[in-house]
Amino acid sequence: MSPTKSLNGASFMDVLKDKVILLTGGTGSFGNKFTEIALSQHSPKAIRVFSRGEKKQYDMEKKFKDDRLRFFIGDVRDKDRLRRAMTDADIVVHAAALKQVPACEYNPIEAVRTNIDGSINVIDAAIDNGIDRVMAISTDKAVHPVNLYGATKMTAEKLFIQGNSYAGKVHTKFSCVRYGNVIGSRGSVVPLFLEQKKTGTLTITDEQMTRFWITLEQGVNFVINCIGRMKGGEIFIPKIPSMKITELATAIAPRAKRKIIGIRPGEKIHEVLLTDEEATHAREFSDSFVIEPEHAFWSTRHPIGGKPLPVPFRYTSDENKQWLTKQQLMAIIKEFGCLEN
Repeated sequence: MSPTKSLNGASFMDVLKDKVILLTGGTGSFGNKFTEIALSQHSPKAIRVFSRGEKKQYDMEKKFKDDRLRFFIGDVRDKDRLRRAMTDADIVVHAAALKQVPACEYNPIEAVRTNIDGSINVIDAAIDNGIDRVMAISTDKAVHPVNLYGATKMTAEKLFIQGNSYAGKVHTKFSCVRYGNVIGSRGSVVPLFLEQKKTGTLTITDEQMTRFWITLEQGVNFVINCIGRMKGGEIFIPKIPSMKITELATAIAPRAKRKIIGIRPGEKIHEVLLTDEEATHAREFSDSFVIEPEHAFWSTRHPIGGKPLPVPFRYTSDENKQWLTKQQLMAIIKEFGCLEN
């Protein structure tokens, strides 16, 4: 296998080379970037894009024009369709979810059926098909959840980690990647501020608010790196920088007025990616933290390396050691097309 890069540039062997990959939620922003990077840098045998949207699949097919792509219309709520889509696949990346907080609050049963029941279906279908590795994409909202979206993602994390117990003698391994806000993604504050900049006024929920930041490309590369590292049962967390919301506002629209509107329902002042409790069974690496499972099946895995964390320890956006400067943020925004030159 050929080498590839981790979040911080370290090399490892390419786990995607000559593999058949099923990507749920494959037409979303993560799915498009994952497909772009996998096809151009990792030589997979095939990528099966699994999603509900016929139009988005058509657009994606025109965009990439690559005969290694396969398109499956389907919903993670449909276990039989997932089983068929996973036939003879090697790796599953589970990115399908309802993720907009207000939409999940207003449609709670739909959020549960997609984010929780859909995760159960992915786990069952993967075990039934003998998939080698299954990586679920999670979020900081799953940590100490204060809204339904976060609660469903917390449950999904638990399901995937404990899915290793359900696998039994089948070699299928399940792990999760958990990270924070993706700069410029759908529903994030960067596009909102860019739109509000035209009006001359930005809305700020709380002046003390901080957020973790990661680019879409960094997120995808980190996921691919973790698929190569996983033993089954880990939650992988990248080390990424923080920034205050007020500094973001200054970087995007330095002359705009600010209107403080108060924190919204289900929103946090600061983000948490690793809790004190999780730190007691986590390891630290140069580019990441890895939470080890506390369950019996882990005793059969090989050591993952790294070093233990001090107690107490927590990884939060306000106590982060790494902060983006205004210049770094401006460079990222321009690079990823979120700001006019």
